[in-house]
Amino acid sequence: MSVALYPRICCGLGVLLLLFCLEAWAVVGVPELSSRVTDLTGTLSAGQVSELENKLAAFEAKKGSQIAVLIVPTTQPKDIAEFGIEVADLAQIGRRGIDDGVILIVAKDDRKLRLEVGYGLEGVIPDAVAKRIIAETITPHFKEGDYVGGINAGVDQLMTLIEGEALPAPAERLADSQNEGSFIVILIGGLIAGFALSAIVGRVMGGMLAGLGSGIIAALFLGLAFSVALFIGLMIFFIVGGARSTGRRGWYDSGGFGGGSSGSWGGGGGRFGGGGASGSW
Repeated sequence: MSVALYPRICCGLGVLLLLFCLEAWAVVGVPELSSRVTDLTGTLSAGQVSELENKLAAFEAKKGSQIAVLIVPTTQPKDIAEFGIEVADLAQIGRRGIDDGVILIVAKDDRKLRLEVGYGLEGVIPDAVAKRIIAETITPHFKEGDYVGGINAGVDQLMTLIEGEALPAPAERLADSQNEGSFIVILIGGLIAGFALSAIVGRVMGGMLAGLGSGIIAALFLGLAFSVALFIGLMIFFIVGGARSTGRRGWYDSGGFGGGSSGSWGGGGGRFGGGGASGSW
C-alpha cells in the first residue's frame, strides 16, 4: 500500500466510523425492549405486568405474531410517531419476512399513545382501524385513570383481529440461540480478520477495518439489533487495535461481554413503515 494513500484511507474510515457512531447516538433515549411488557413509569404493578406478559406470550406461541407494550413518561423532544418508528426499528418485533408485530406505546405524561403496526398486519389493522382501537377502546379507560384496563382492552382487540388473519403457523422459537450463535461467529471472524489485517496495515487500521466490516455484516446481513452490531464493531476494534504481546488480557478475555446475545426477545423481523395511528386522552 502506498504511504501517500494511508492518511486518506484513515480519514475515510474515520468518517465512516463517525457516521456509525452518530447513528447510534440518534437512538439514545429510545429503550430497547427486553420483554413483551416494558413499563418505565411504574404505572402497572408487578402482578399486572406478569399477567399481561403471560397473555402476550401465550398468544405468540399460538399465533406467531408478537405484540409489545411500552409505557414511557414522555417521548419529548420527539413526536410519538417518530419515537414509535425508532422503537420499532430497534426492537425488531415480528417474525422475519412476515413482519407481524404490533407495539402499543403509551407516553403517560404527554397523555399520548400510539399503535405501531408492522407491514404484515397492515391489511388487518390499517390506520383507520388502529385509530378506532385507540379512540374507542383504549382512551375511554385512560380518561378514567384505568391504564391496565385500557391496555388489556386494546391488546384483546388486537388479538381478535390478528386471529382472523391467515398467517404462517408459529415456528419453534430459536431467535435467542440464533442471535447468540451469530454474535459468536461474527466476533470470532472479525477478530481473525482484524489480526490478519493488522499484519498488513497495522493494528489500529486492521482493527478499524475489521470492526467496521463486522458491524455492518451483523446489522445488514444477519439482522442483529443495531446496538449489538455496534458493540461487536467497537469490541473488535479495541481488541485488535489495543492488542499487545505483554500478556495483558483484553476486554473479551476479562469477561467484558459476560455472555448472552442481544437481550431482545423480538423475532428479528419487524419491518415497520409508519403504519398505525396516534391518539391522546
